[in-house]
Amino acid sequence: MTTQASLVVDVQIACKESGIPSARQIKSWVTRAVAGSGRTLAANAEMSVRLVERDEIRLLNRDYRQRDKVTNVLSFPAGAFSGLPAEAAQLLGDVVVCAAVVRDEAAEHGKPVDERWAHMLVHGTLHLLGYDHQTASDAAEMEDLETRILTANGMTDPYLTSR
Repeated sequence: MTTQASLVVDVQIACKESGIPSARQIKSWVTRAVAGSGRTLAANAEMSVRLVERDEIRLLNRDYRQRDKVTNVLSFPAGAFSGLPAEAAQLLGDVVVCAAVVRDEAAEHGKPVDERWAHMLVHGTLHLLGYDHQTASDAAEMEDLETRILTANGMTDPYLTSR
């Protein structure tokens, strides 16, 4: 597996929500997700995390998933590129998180907002690394991995209904 320093995370804050994590915190959770994923990255990998308002995530969800509604997190894996030089960065893709939804879900589930942020960042990053939850077995694998990453880093099980 690559070292944590080789992953470049471009953080874009495109919302006015208060209480969002710092770029450093976002990068930390993304790095933890990669480290705990069991996936091997190229020597230099890149991805972006964009924090957005409800309108932007609704439009992305509508245009790319044909679901015209607000959601908490979307992941857009970059896929494989051919013909790039060997030294070119491995592009993982983009994770888009709606800050207001994260805040609302934390309150709804009775969890600290920082734990909900950590969960959404880990969840979105795992999607970029090829994990999914389209089948029951895939969902169980992804949820178990999310739980292991989060609890190993001091968070509660994200799938418990309340604290």
